[in-house]
Amino acid sequence: MKRHLISAADLTRDDAVLILDTAEEMARVADRPIKKLPTLRGRTVVNLFFEDSTRTRISFEAAAKRLSADVINFSAKGSSVSKGESLKDTALTLEAMGADAVVIRHHSSGAPHRLATSGWIKGSVVNAGDGTHEHPTQALLDAFTMRRHLAGAADGGPTHHRGPGDGTGRDLAGRKVTIVGDVLHGRVARSNVHLLTTLGAEVTLVAPPTLVPIGVESWPCEVSYDLDAVLPTSDAVMMLRVQRERMNAAFFPTEREYARRYGLTGDRMARMPEHAIVMHPGPMNRGMEITAEVADSPRCTAVEQVTNGVSIRMAALYLLLGGNEPALAPSAPADKPARTEETSTP
Repeated sequence: MKRHLISAADLTRDDAVLILDTAEEMARVADRPIKKLPTLRGRTVVNLFFEDSTRTRISFEAAAKRLSADVINFSAKGSSVSKGESLKDTALTLEAMGADAVVIRHHSSGAPHRLATSGWIKGSVVNAGDGTHEHPTQALLDAFTMRRHLAGAADGGPTHHRGPGDGTGRDLAGRKVTIVGDVLHGRVARSNVHLLTTLGAEVTLVAPPTLVPIGVESWPCEVSYDLDAVLPTSDAVMMLRVQRERMNAAFFPTEREYARRYGLTGDRMARMPEHAIVMHPGPMNRGMEITAEVADSPRCTAVEQVTNGVSIRMAALYLLLGGNEPALAPSAPADKPARTEETSTP
């Protein structure tokens, strides 16, 4: 495992499988009466968020605390950043505070890479989403979810849901994953394309031509503009949120037209193979990219993905900061965790 986690494209197959297998072990902690491990006791993890993202920040916070790390939540709003402080000065401040890991979400693509390669901090850097570039832990939790449902059938036939531990050691070779929606503005699609192809899956992007990024022909995937044509052969269909807040032009005629051509409805879900799952990174625009009928269906894994996100982020932090210790300590020490404190930057 490398020192930083910046891009899904940086992960080899062995790296990815190591994180996924470690996450399977971490998921077992959720079944304990006390969901705590002493692995990162004494380490400090800083959540440095320049963009709002309650879901991702809480997931990283829960992951760090379950590993007994101390957590500092640093929000750009209301801090020195809003007064003009640079990323460099913020990083030097965190280094002075003794941060062992910085989880950063930034509106500028490349900011986590800059932080990791600048020499401003000695700790590990984890990319929690940068601009329209990447979101590697989201791709990892998506792959973790797919592997639990789909991995292990060499003949490509239907499989059934696999419980914790059943997916360990398997990849997604030959599985067909369809990613639908706002590929242009989303970082989830790029990270998933890189990671899923590394794990052996075949990825197809489906979107209006206006929401397909320039240069997509260099990505290791196929591109289609016809959702109905790819659904019957898809093992997993991932619906992306239409990011209205990033749009300053008319990328499609109307929301109703988008929903008609690219929204996942109950009728469309019925055309998918019986074993196929529906995924969504959240939050959902119900009635636009996905209907309530599909979102609330047992085939939709959106809530499960949130749960799996904590396990994946536990695995990533463990491997970056405490990989020389046993992943799962005996239950007795784990039942007596060190106290952790949370500090919010004013």
